[in-house]
Parts: sequence; C-alpha cells; structure tokens
Amino acid sequence: MVSKKPLVGIVMGSDSDLPVMKETALILEKFSIPFEMVISSAHRSPERTMKYAQDARGNGLKVMVVGAGGAAHLAGVVSAMTTLPVLGVPMDTKALKGVDSLFSTVQMPKGVPVGTLAIGSAGAANAGILAAEILSLESTVIRKKLDAHKKALAKSVLEKSKKLKKTGYKKYKK
Repeated sequence: MVSKKPLVGIVMGSDSDLPVMKETALILEKFSIPFEMVISSAHRSPERTMKYAQDARGNGLKVMVVGAGGAAHLAGVVSAMTTLPVLGVPMDTKALKGVDSLFSTVQMPKGVPVGTLAIGSAGAANAGILAAEILSLESTVIRKKLDAHKKALAKSVLEKSKKLKKTGYKKYKK
C-alpha cells in the first residue's frame, strides 16, 4: 500500500502556474500517489524555496516536480538544494511561447541535474507519470498501475484506428 505521507512535492513559482501543474496532480491522484503542492519563488521567496528543498527528503518526499515560467530558475534552485530527483516543467509564456522557460530549465550546469519535460500541460502530465515510474522502482502497487495505464493507452490507439478505418477520415471524430 502506498503511504499517506506525501511522496512527491509539486512546486510552482506562482499561482498562475496552477492550471498547468494541476495536470501533475491529476496523474498522481490516478496512481494514488500522495503529494503536496506549494508555491515558492526562486526570486521572490528564495529562503522559503531553499528551506523547502533542503527539508524535502527529511519530510519523506521522494521526487520533486517543479514548474516555472519566464526566467524559470526554480527547478535549478531546487535541484541545487536537494539530492532528490527534480523534474522540471517549463511554463508556456506569452513573450516566447515557453522557449525561454525551456532553456532556463534544461540548461543546467554539470552536477546540478533537472530532468526537463515538455513545455506546459503535456510536460506537467508527463512529470506525474515519470514521478510514478521513479516511485515504481520501490512499489509493485504503482508498477501494476503503470502497466495498466500503458495497456489502456495502447487499447485507445487501437480503438481509434478501428474507428478511422470504419468511418473514413472525412467522417472521423475523436
């Protein structure tokens, strides 16, 4: 059975990141993985961010999922302060469509890794799945749920292919 204590810390730099980072939470809920969400900024609340990251392992967390936009230094700061795996989710931005966030998250110096995912909601959902995969190394319960998830993905593709073949591309509707 999975612990009731949070195993994953979801950190975002601002409440404006919540609509995207909820995707991570939804995936973790699907796999019954306890998590906590916090807002902490690398720039506006650096001491809070540092303390949260430094205390994460001692508080029972196993994986950190960090979303930030713009300068997007949050995942790097968290990674610098913990030895837990840090998964970075770059936020989509108005000015540069999230490319600025992607570069800030992915371009880490040697020795301070951040596993960087796709920009926006797809990256946030995949961060939840990747966190589950990391946790499945020690949990057969989570591993079985992941196996079922992969089988469901394959089944949905097959069903869509059958529907396309039956209806033709002009009449096909998702």
